[in-house]
Amino acid sequence: MRFLFTLLLLSLASAAAAEASPGPASRADAVKIIAGLREIVTEEGVQRTEKVRIGGIDQYVSIRSHNPRNPVLLVLHGGPGWVAMPTSWWFAQGWEEYFTVIQWDQRSAGKTYAVNDSEAIAPTMTVERMHRDVDEIVQWARQRFDREKVLVLGHSWGSLLGLSLADRHPEWLHAYIGVAQGVDAPESERRGWRWTMDRAVAANSKEAVAELQAIAPYGVDDGHIPIEHVMTQRKWLNHFGGAAHNRPHAGFEGAAVALSPVYSDKDLRLVWEAQEYSVRHLLSAVLTTDLSHIIELKTPLFLFLGRHDRNVSSAVTAEWFEKVKAPAKKLIWFEHSAHELMVEEPGKTLVSLVNEVLPIAHNTGDTGRE
Repeated sequence: MRFLFTLLLLSLASAAAAEASPGPASRADAVKIIAGLREIVTEEGVQRTEKVRIGGIDQYVSIRSHNPRNPVLLVLHGGPGWVAMPTSWWFAQGWEEYFTVIQWDQRSAGKTYAVNDSEAIAPTMTVERMHRDVDEIVQWARQRFDREKVLVLGHSWGSLLGLSLADRHPEWLHAYIGVAQGVDAPESERRGWRWTMDRAVAANSKEAVAELQAIAPYGVDDGHIPIEHVMTQRKWLNHFGGAAHNRPHAGFEGAAVALSPVYSDKDLRLVWEAQEYSVRHLLSAVLTTDLSHIIELKTPLFLFLGRHDRNVSSAVTAEWFEKVKAPAKKLIWFEHSAHELMVEEPGKTLVSLVNEVLPIAHNTGDTGRE
C-alpha cells in the first residue's frame, strides 16, 4: 500500500510539473533544461569555462569532472574549426564521471574566435603555430591539475595534431586516442573522391558525376587541392554517406550546437563564421599532411575508426596501424559510423574510453590535485 501511495504522489507531481511546464519555448528554455540535466553536483565537482593564455592570445576551455583527481582527458577538435565544445553536451555525456574532461576551442575557432581580433591573428594562422598551441595547452593542463601525464584525444584534423604530439612528446601522455584518425591526407582525399564517384555512377546521378569529373584529376599533383574542389568533393561524399553513415550530411550534429549550455548568443552567431575562417586559412595546408613516416610511438595508441568513414579514409589509417609499433595499441571499429562516430555511436565511445583507455591512466597512480 505504501508503495502505491508513493507511486501516486510521484505521478501527481509529474503531472503537475508537466502542466506547469509544457515545454521549452525558446533556445534559452531548452539550454536551461540541458544545463540542469548535466549539472555536476558532487562535492569536489568542476564545471566551468575559462580563458587561458595560449600562443599569446586568450583561448577558451571548458573543464568538467565529477572528481578532479580523475585522469585528465584533453580533446583536440576537428575541422579546422569544427568545434566539439558546443556539442559535447550530447556526445560526451558521462565522460566527466570517469575523466577530467577539457574541451578546447582552438585558435580562431568557436569561443576563442569570438574574443580575438581575426585580422590581428591572421598572420598566426599556420599549421606550425597550431602545433605549438597544442604543446602549450598540454603543458597548461599538466600544470593546472598537477599531472605528469594526460590523455589526449584527437578527432579528424585534431588527430593530425594529436598524432604529431604523441610522436614528439610521448613523455606527456598516458596514451593517445585517435578518432577518425588522419595519417596520409593526400591519399585519403584521392580515395574519398574515387569512392564518391563510384557511388555517383551507381546512383546514376548525372549532376554528381559531372561535378566530380570537373575537379578531376583530384589530389594527384603536389597535394595542394583548391578549396573549391575540396568543397565539391565533400558535398557529394557527404551526400552519399561518407561523413555520417546513412545520412546525407552532418547537419544533425551542427544543429546541436544551438543547444549548447556553454555557448552564448554571440558565440552562436560567430561559430560558423569562425569555421569558415579556419578553413580558409588552414585547410589547404592540412590536406598536404602526411604522417605515414611515423612508424613507432613510445606511448600507447588507440584508434577509434568508423567503418564507413570516407571523409578521412579509415581504410588508409587501418593500413598504417598494421605497420606502426607502440608499447600497446588497439584499433576499435565503429561498425555503424562514418566520420562523426562520437556523435553517431556515443555509447560505444564512452564504453571504449572507460574499458580500454582508463585503466592505463589509473595504473600510474598519477592523481594530482584540483
